[in-house]
Amino acid sequence: MDTLFFTEEHNMLIDLIADFAKSEIIPIAREIDQTSRFPSEVISKLGDLGILSIPVPKKYGGSGMDNVAYAAAIMELAKADASIAITVAAHTSLGTMPIVLAGTEEQKKKYVPKLASGEILGAFGLTEPEAGSDAGATKTTAEKKGNQYIVNGGKIFITNAGVASLLSFTAQIIEDGKNIGIGAFVIPTDINGLIISEPEKKMGWKASDTRQLFFNNMVIDQSSMIATPGEGFKVFLKILTGGRISIAALAVGTAQGAYDRALKYSTERIAFGKEINKFQSIGFKLSDMATQIEAAKLLTFHAAWKKDNGQDIIKEAAMAKLFASEAAMKITTDAIQIHGGYGYVKDYDVERYFRDAKILEIGEGTSEVQRLIILKQILKKVESLV
Repeated sequence: MDTLFFTEEHNMLIDLIADFAKSEIIPIAREIDQTSRFPSEVISKLGDLGILSIPVPKKYGGSGMDNVAYAAAIMELAKADASIAITVAAHTSLGTMPIVLAGTEEQKKKYVPKLASGEILGAFGLTEPEAGSDAGATKTTAEKKGNQYIVNGGKIFITNAGVASLLSFTAQIIEDGKNIGIGAFVIPTDINGLIISEPEKKMGWKASDTRQLFFNNMVIDQSSMIATPGEGFKVFLKILTGGRISIAALAVGTAQGAYDRALKYSTERIAFGKEINKFQSIGFKLSDMATQIEAAKLLTFHAAWKKDNGQDIIKEAAMAKLFASEAAMKITTDAIQIHGGYGYVKDYDVERYFRDAKILEIGEGTSEVQRLIILKQILKKVESLV
């Protein structure tokens, strides 16, 4: 893949994942989608290759690569299968990075090397029935009792919840009967008082593990806190901002996978004596699809590059997620249209890409939420010019 953001190391990583996807993911992608089977054997092999720890510092067992590399890896995985890509993304950016960014040195040394190697998987609990895009509306509480906290509440739509050994989550901290702000904790998932529901039955991302969590008088030690009240919310907003790059990369990869199949089909399908891509109605679709993918890709890598260079990415990450997710939905729809009736049946993969694309417009805030984030940032720029 040629881009101005890439080094030889980036290209080597992409080649590694592309070869792995060809031999290990593509042959089982249809099967794990149809059976909703979590591909633990694939995730384990990705851990062995260092793909579960791309942005994690080497001192904690990670690959120590940058966010451009991470975005490229998620794109390449999503081209083959979005369920595997979201599993890796959730484990890395949501399950591991909160500890890397906000955990104590003791917590980092205890947990991060195991997460980085894939010995254990991580999950992240933020979303609640009334606290999705409005993350500040968290209802889960952690009431301090001596050196412990008593946690009650629940989380929904938690990726990796049933396969993770470690869970980071947010809660309103109650001390002496007063709410002092949102904090964050990290706990093992076999702890008493944590109830993990059965997997959700989803339209797409069917081979990823998504469940609801309940905290029922769960007792945790104060040493489990990874971000203090007030700071916890700021940390997780930072995590979510970076997570938008992951979603954008997922969208680009999903769109690319559908486009590649549509392009190939257009060279094989003959109508009225010629390949269907020779008809303008199909050819123009393919041209528009390719253009949208390149634009989404550049927005995503630009946001990742700015993050790597310590720059503010609130606007850029939201733009990348907004454009890429909407483009993925349109491109996968057009891929089905190019396939005609065959695009509607499971013997062809484009219907899977179509189902996998829809969640990208929903997860981590709707497109309308991303537009509000962008608007707020550009209005700040206007104010500075007045």
